[in-house]
Amino acid sequence: MKKVLSIIMLSGALFAVNASANFTGPSVTGQTSTVQQAMSARVGSYITLTGYIVAHQRENYFTFRDDSGTLRVEIESSVWRGRDVSPQTRVRLMGEVDTGAAGRYLWVKSLDVVN
Repeated sequence: MKKVLSIIMLSGALFAVNASANFTGPSVTGQTSTVQQAMSARVGSYITLTGYIVAHQRENYFTFRDDSGTLRVEIESSVWRGRDVSPQTRVRLMGEVDTGAAGRYLWVKSLDVVN
């Protein structure tokens, strides 16, 4: 009986993964914003920024730049997914506006290279 339940649960999990992979409708990516807008956005808001990661500060913190200014961003190693990004690589970051001891930053949930 336990084997049957395990197989049913595994089948359901696989179906759920498959269903989301085939979804073609809109996704919640956060409002497209600029660094200047991010500086006044409500903490906890999800936003999308497009620009360049121009410097590594420390640990998982980097400096992001767009035409309106610079913002500290936190990008965990899992978000990089092994991609190489230079200061000349245009990227789209989606994340949550947060604040810490060093001020406002974007906690990045996804990173896409923009051609």
